[in-house]
Amino acid sequence: MARKPLLHYFNGRGRMESIRWLLAAAGEEFDEKFIESAEDLNKLRNDGVLMFQQVPMVEIDGMKLVQTRAILNYIADKHNLYGKDMKERALIDMYSEGIADLYEMVLLLPLCPPDQKGAKVDFIKEKIKTRYFPAFEKVLKSHGQDYLVGNRLSKADILLVELLYNVEEVDPSAIASFPLLKALKTRVSSLPTVKKFLQPGSQRKPPLDEKALEKVKKIFGLP
Repeated sequence: MARKPLLHYFNGRGRMESIRWLLAAAGEEFDEKFIESAEDLNKLRNDGVLMFQQVPMVEIDGMKLVQTRAILNYIADKHNLYGKDMKERALIDMYSEGIADLYEMVLLLPLCPPDQKGAKVDFIKEKIKTRYFPAFEKVLKSHGQDYLVGNRLSKADILLVELLYNVEEVDPSAIASFPLLKALKTRVSSLPTVKKFLQPGSQRKPPLDEKALEKVKKIFGLP
């Protein structure tokens, strides 16, 4: 029996969470080995398994893969979540890059100094409502299909729905005026594999609280 993918990261969302989402949506079970301290991270570095001295790192199919987007692309390709041809793949990549741009803003929000956080949240909300969500709403409206590309589930749909959940934690009303995005969120969330991942007790991680944030800072040597 093939070994389950093994995810090396701290016990929190960060850059690994999209990988967890994609594996879960694909129905591929995975194990996790949490980095609990700076010493754990240094051990991985000293063992030579982190090509660029960074995590996430995923052991999968005999490989030790690093770089989040490379890992996501491999999983998507393996599970037929990457389009049927070059044109569909180009669209999936284009949408995924847009998702990543907004995701990065939300991901780094906990690290924002308290006195700057309000302005940062306002900036993110403005970009959500004037740039990113209108773009994806327009895509869905343009073809009237259930999913972003080729009328079938792809990594772009899964990454976008993960982002929608994260954005709603920042602004609960963010998708209120985007009915097609709301429908996509409901559609993807209703898939059996995703529905299972959204249940309490799954490997999905909660938002970082202050205690977890302090631990992450110690692991990565952040101020």
